[in-house]
Amino acid sequence: MRVHRMRTAALAGIAALSMVVAACGSSGGTGTSQSSSESSSSQSSSQNSSGSSSSQQSSSSSGSGGSGSSVDAKTATSASDFGGMDGLVAAAKKEGQLNVIALPPDWANYGAIIKAFSAKYGITVNSQNPNGSSAQEIEAAKTNAGTNTAPDVFDLGPAVALASTDMFAPYKVQSWADIPDANKEASGLWFNDYTGVMSVGYNKTKFGEITSLNDLLGAKFKGTFALNGNPTQAGAAFSGFVMVALANGGSPDNLQPGIDFFKKAKDAGTFIPIDPTPATIASGQTGVVIDWSYNQLSAAKELKKQGVDWAMYVPDNAAVGSYYVQAINKGAPHPAAARLWEEFLYTPEAQNLYMAGGAQPVEFEAMKKAGTLDTAAEASLPKTSSPIIQLTDAQQKAASTFLNANWSKIAG
Repeated sequence: MRVHRMRTAALAGIAALSMVVAACGSSGGTGTSQSSSESSSSQSSSQNSSGSSSSQQSSSSSGSGGSGSSVDAKTATSASDFGGMDGLVAAAKKEGQLNVIALPPDWANYGAIIKAFSAKYGITVNSQNPNGSSAQEIEAAKTNAGTNTAPDVFDLGPAVALASTDMFAPYKVQSWADIPDANKEASGLWFNDYTGVMSVGYNKTKFGEITSLNDLLGAKFKGTFALNGNPTQAGAAFSGFVMVALANGGSPDNLQPGIDFFKKAKDAGTFIPIDPTPATIASGQTGVVIDWSYNQLSAAKELKKQGVDWAMYVPDNAAVGSYYVQAINKGAPHPAAARLWEEFLYTPEAQNLYMAGGAQPVEFEAMKKAGTLDTAAEASLPKTSSPIIQLTDAQQKAASTFLNANWSKIAG
């Protein structure tokens, strides 16, 4: 679990996504390593040291655009600008570093994805602030602009992404045609990567079965119910709030029922405005967490080792799904490595790794057609019997405005 983001683009191919809303089993291969040599716990405490390493090893390449040739990696819009993938790989290897941010290893299988990228190309991945929000990703890029500690790439929720396009460098991966038009900005400023379904995860061993959000107003849930972040800043929390609003009779154009419910939960003493983490879940501090389905699967896998049944519940007519957004920082200190990272994410290898972690990759339909889907990984995808609900960009912006004006009544 972490504080993070959301994306509202159309859920192309989402019809294949389905979710079991009873007890959730373990997901495949969520990974435990955030980089080739670091654990997530050490990374969050050693951001400065990893940034220093990046500065020492890549200062000679970042200033010139990274390739050491006539290619300006900072303005490259496709691999062809490097003369093809071999040229891009060579330029990225010369830089030797990649700065990622807000990618915990148990989120959509990023631990395994980072490890695979590093092993394949011999590039050191510096993972900064793994539990950060989308807003913090952009803030880090601004604060560290012009230094070798700035993030090279972003993985953002839409509210932040749509408001931050002036920070992005356009780039089209080789599999651009396999990304549905609704899931990418035409010039390559951003493109979707994966999605899940918003859900209520809970300690079934302790609390029994949850069959309604109203259950969470009961005394046995006092001080244990959490939303994954602040919905004005974090995409997971935003989508969780939308789910709650819809489950209480609201609509994408009427989210007031969500505020009303959280006020009731706050008054009942069950809702606590803290950011849940694997540690708070394992300790029982947050025994109920609203978050993405793929994060619930990861939690279930870990808690099973403790003999805890971490189950998952999706309210009727409130299955909210949303893609996250990939983008390259236009001020990336390692611009070639940033572009190689994006190329890797949109290969069948990485797309299947997303799927092994319970997240549906954006190229799902194209891979299904091409016969490149990993069937074992596909089995990790959740199932749902109700239609997936998505917000349009206009509804997303209106919802953000609404939350900015009203969430303080709950969190304040």
